[in-house]
Amino acid sequence: MTAQIPDRTPCTTPQPVVPRYAATDLTLGHNLAEIALGDQVYRLRITKAGKLILTK
Repeated sequence: MTAQIPDRTPCTTPQPVVPRYAATDLTLGHNLAEIALGDQVYRLRITKAGKLILTK
C-alpha cells in the first residue's frame, strides 16, 4: 500500500510585501528616533541590550 502525497502546487495569489527598515537607519546611527503618526509622536529607542522600545 502506497501513501498518497497531496498535490502541493505553489500559491499563485501575490503576497503583500512588508517593508523592512533597519532601526539604526531610522535613528541615523544613534539610539533614538521620533516617529510621527497623525498628530501623535512616538519615540523609538534602541537599548544597550539591543532591544527596541516604542513609547508615546
